[in-house]
Amino acid sequence: MSAAGYDEQATLAALRAGDEAAFATLVRRHHASMVRIARAYVRTADAAEEVAQEAWLGVLRGLDGFEGRASLRTWIFRILTNTAKTRGVRDRRTIPFSALEPDDGTTQPDRFLPDDHDRWPGHWAVLPDPWPEDRLVGAETAARLQRAIDDLPAGQRAVITLRDVEGLGSAEVCNVLELTETNQRVLLHRARTRVRAALEDYLAEEVP
Repeated sequence: MSAAGYDEQATLAALRAGDEAAFATLVRRHHASMVRIARAYVRTADAAEEVAQEAWLGVLRGLDGFEGRASLRTWIFRILTNTAKTRGVRDRRTIPFSALEPDDGTTQPDRFLPDDHDRWPGHWAVLPDPWPEDRLVGAETAARLQRAIDDLPAGQRAVITLRDVEGLGSAEVCNVLELTETNQRVLLHRARTRVRAALEDYLAEEVP
């Protein structure tokens, strides 16, 4: 179902009525995103898949208690991130949300548009030179970008995945990850800076 044709209240009613087709549609809508987000917390793709499956069980168990204070998507992602954090701790992987490292000088706020920008809040103010279009659209570039995201610290990876890959707004990300707006913004800027640096390094390589 497209975003334009999505009726959250109807979906919720169908889910509570035990409509298996509605649940299958919801899974198709969000499962891949959930696996990507879970990957910020756990060591392997298999573990991320297990986290997503466990989160879906949590969704089914919690439907009757869902009060609609946030969107259904936010609530699902909140269950997912809590499940992933628990799994990450069990697997002894550090999740550094509560202790942000001191600013290492990489954020460079002047390279970003202001948060109140009417079209692209928080995005890059100036594109690097050059951005060769024929390389930007290639599969190898996409793979390099994903590798750069995968190499980020867990907090930065979760925030940039939710904001720039899944398209959530800042308030929704703060809700899902239980972050303050300031911490969310710092993590996002650091993540974007590191990913941009990796892309610039790749684009600077000579094409054989």
